[in-house]
Amino acid sequence: MSNPDNTPLFSRGTYTQPGASFPEVGASSAPLTSAAFFIGAFCKEYNEDFMLCKAENADPRHCLKEGRKVTRCTIDLLAKLKANCGEQFKAHWTCLDNKNHELNRCRAEERAFNQCVFDKLGLSKHIPDTPKGEEPIHLKSRPIFDY
Repeated sequence: MSNPDNTPLFSRGTYTQPGASFPEVGASSAPLTSAAFFIGAFCKEYNEDFMLCKAENADPRHCLKEGRKVTRCTIDLLAKLKANCGEQFKAHWTCLDNKNHELNRCRAEERAFNQCVFDKLGLSKHIPDTPKGEEPIHLKSRPIFDY
């Protein structure tokens, strides 16, 4: 998208464009990584609409409306996670942040967070393409990694 007058597109947590402005998610990569599977499940309908829109037209401006819906849904879920499972959420994303986003080094915090989200929000973590009958890596008590 062009910006002919060189004004900043992002300022104080709000994305601005001619004629519209809306809030940003306002989270770093660690909380977003921690919540990624839940965002995928909770905002699935909006994400699918956005991806279909992007497939229809290469111009990013074409899908701003769908993108705003994804952003609002993500903000809503992050607020719910913080309100209902704030302690477990913070423990997990802080671990990811401190351990270079190595998921395998934060499994204990992840288990507590996943359980809280399931108990309080009814969302469960599902990893796509996990082979049928095989226990997903995040549920294994002693995962073994082949490097």
